[in-house]
Amino acid sequence: MTRRNVFHRCLIGLAVTLLFTALQAAPPEPLELLENKLLDMRFKLRGVMPAGDDVVIVTIDEKSIKSIGRWSWDRDVFAELLYTLTDAEPSVIAFDVIFSEPAAHDPELARAIDYAGNILLPLVFDFTGELGHSGVGKDLDPFALRQIDNPEVYGTYQPITADYVLQPRPELADVSMGLGQINMHPDNDGILRWELMLIAHEGRLVPSITLLAAAMHKGVSLDRIRVDAGKSITLADQVIPTDHFGRMLIPYYGPTKTFPHYSIADILNGDIPADALANKVVLIGATAVGIYDLRVTPFAAAMPGVEKHASVISSILEGKTLSSAPLWFESLLLISSGLLLTILLRRTGAISSLLISVGFGLALLIIAVAVFIQGQIWFNLSAPLLNFASIYTAVMVYSFRIEERSSRYIRNLFSSYVTERVVHELIHHPEMARLGGDRRDVTVLFSDIKGFTSFSEKHSPQEVVTLLNEYLTAMTDVIFRWEGTLDKFVGDEIMVFWGAPLPQTDHAERAVRCALEMRQRLVELQQKWGEQGLEQLDAGIGINSGEVLVGNIGAEGKKMDYTIIGDHVNLGARVEALTRNYGTPILVTEQTLAAIKNSSDGGLPEDLLLDKVDEVAVKGREEKVKVYSLAKT
Repeated sequence: MTRRNVFHRCLIGLAVTLLFTALQAAPPEPLELLENKLLDMRFKLRGVMPAGDDVVIVTIDEKSIKSIGRWSWDRDVFAELLYTLTDAEPSVIAFDVIFSEPAAHDPELARAIDYAGNILLPLVFDFTGELGHSGVGKDLDPFALRQIDNPEVYGTYQPITADYVLQPRPELADVSMGLGQINMHPDNDGILRWELMLIAHEGRLVPSITLLAAAMHKGVSLDRIRVDAGKSITLADQVIPTDHFGRMLIPYYGPTKTFPHYSIADILNGDIPADALANKVVLIGATAVGIYDLRVTPFAAAMPGVEKHASVISSILEGKTLSSAPLWFESLLLISSGLLLTILLRRTGAISSLLISVGFGLALLIIAVAVFIQGQIWFNLSAPLLNFASIYTAVMVYSFRIEERSSRYIRNLFSSYVTERVVHELIHHPEMARLGGDRRDVTVLFSDIKGFTSFSEKHSPQEVVTLLNEYLTAMTDVIFRWEGTLDKFVGDEIMVFWGAPLPQTDHAERAVRCALEMRQRLVELQQKWGEQGLEQLDAGIGINSGEVLVGNIGAEGKKMDYTIIGDHVNLGARVEALTRNYGTPILVTEQTLAAIKNSSDGGLPEDLLLDKVDEVAVKGREEKVKVYSLAKT
């Protein structure tokens, strides 16, 4: 692979990484959807987290409905329940039941709420105006958060805002410890992942009932709850991280019944010991299927909403809230991992690149799960994983295109020189053909028809071309059979070499055996021409071995040929010319003889006969060159 291609791979990886860095900063919906699913996966890989003993759920379940009667119940039932619970001395009792309509037994329930002194009642903000009322913000003043730091942040990130609210009956609200909203907003895929810790209504920030319950259990009054706009909520010395909109990522402990459940029927019958409820946050809510207070969560397709309340409250009390990694950290992780992967993929093949990319993804996944479980930190995993996949895909597409172009170039360049098998080998291993130039030990063969000029003058052009084409075709078949590289035809002259583009340790022996077969094939042609009454052509062959320069040589962008140049090439041509002087069809130099012996463990194959003819002076060389005639025993 060239430096230019490596550089282009790096540029591609960098560009893809920067693209996903921008997407991560302002993720489109598909990226958010994938990240939400990866968050759900982390919950499932973590498994059930043991719940503390601070929160219990008193349930409106099938057993209670069967015992007390069909839902909804008269409020004297809840009054009786509160008296029973109060005797067990829980720290906080929070309802997940709305008492918005007047009922006959409201005075009884109000007396029970006042008697308990630790009751939190829910309210629901209505975003459609179908159920709630507007213009009642002043009624919520006693229950709104008062300490807001950096409120100017809400100019950029406005908190969840509602114009309408559905409140509990005033006579009940006035004697309660506080009111908290219980709104739930699932994500676009229907799964509930975020707790609305506060909702804005007519200039007031109303806390969630879960935040109030945790604060009251810790002994933190409403006016000591501090909101750092767009960042966190503080209870005394405990910081609860939120997003820009005042939402908290729900740290689900597990599926349904992760927290203790006590049926209201059992409470009223006195079957639950008081110490099971003492100093606990008691949540009263519905778990019966027919009441339809069921939510889709990462752990279950139908979890009672009160179970979500329990997870939020318990996580605050135990300090197990989840926090999101800051954007700068996610961007740094994305860029550094993307650049590292790009560097590792700059020279690798498809399979190696795939293994490295998958390895990066698995490593990041393991780290993300470990950080989520051990550190309660959630960082964006979808952008890096998609970045890894996109870098791999983009780099491979680029590489395949380059390889396809290179393969086409190699095929076009070598298809006239070598056999199809060699072309395929070069396509799969292009490094074997150093097109930019390389020094190789090769063996070169020159063959030239004797007396071709006079033959051409005595025959018509059509006869000359027909006979020459028949001769060259036959010789080419032999050359390709011995896997020689056919350099060129110069009129009636043939130039062939072995040892490039593919390395051939036995290049010298291949050349001499090819020469012998070429001679045999020429004899067969001579017999055929004689029988046809045609003039019989004869040819001489010269062979030499040595180091030459091999590569794609010519005029850049105009005419390029894969060929060899050097002193040993010139010597091969001169040796071929000597065949006329010594009357032998094939002459081989001492360098070729030495190369044959080197490739044959120091000996000469028994079926080859090489006889010394002479030591000749060659132009350009000080020392004489030994030449040998070649024949087959």
